[in-house]
Amino acid sequence: MSDLPTVRALLDQAGAGLDPADAQLLLAHALGRDRAWLYAHGADPVDAAARARFEQLLARRRAGEPVAYLRGRQGFWTLDLAVTRDTLIPRPETERLVELALERLPPGSSPVLADLGTGSGAIALALAVERPRARVDAVDASAAALEVARANATAAGIGNVSFHLGSWFGSLAGRRYDLVASNPPYIAEGDPHLAQGDLPHEPPLALASGPDGLDAIRCIVRDAPKHLRPGGWLLLEHGHDQGPAVRALLREAGFDEVGTGRDLEGRDRVGIGRRPG
Repeated sequence: MSDLPTVRALLDQAGAGLDPADAQLLLAHALGRDRAWLYAHGADPVDAAARARFEQLLARRRAGEPVAYLRGRQGFWTLDLAVTRDTLIPRPETERLVELALERLPPGSSPVLADLGTGSGAIALALAVERPRARVDAVDASAAALEVARANATAAGIGNVSFHLGSWFGSLAGRRYDLVASNPPYIAEGDPHLAQGDLPHEPPLALASGPDGLDAIRCIVRDAPKHLRPGGWLLLEHGHDQGPAVRALLREAGFDEVGTGRDLEGRDRVGIGRRPG
């Protein structure tokens, strides 16, 4: 009988003080397998090198490092994306933004789209996959983030996205779109949440935006009308308590059909407006 610990034993030992799903993802990563493999191979022995890799990952996770950064991967929509410390970790809430955008982009159409603050490319690539005849401009102020997004597009075989270095609309002079989507920073500077969970490890410029968290959203809303075609849509992810403020900004900028999309927990999550056409 082998003296090596089994997959199941290592997961049981890791359980104390750690989310079981995190332990499974990290063990699968240490073994070079996917999570589903673990369920069919619980009795398999784990060699010393893989066990050491796993224990190092566990220690870093217990010290607060996000699982996505430890693995270098994060699932989003139908995609498996590379992520680094230069990119925000894509979250399920942002999939709601993608859903609401797709509702405004009929299948078979050929829209021109923009994703502002693309990070890992999550929104741009999800829209490009679902609307393969679209042309998508993905923008980020971080050259390092754009390299990650570009690599994700290449790895997924997505060819209808182009990448632009700049802040919001700054690199899109003269371009006009059928829909602009963005998950901009929207946490207030100094908010205690910035010191909690995964957030201390993520790029600060992708998280916080001014005293009330709305500086980036104000900038995007201000400049969006001249970059949207008549009837074009603007969709902005925001904090759960910012719905009224974002709706007011959209109305002040002259948008029609202003509303708010809610997430799966019923919280305000996506500001929506349409340029009159």
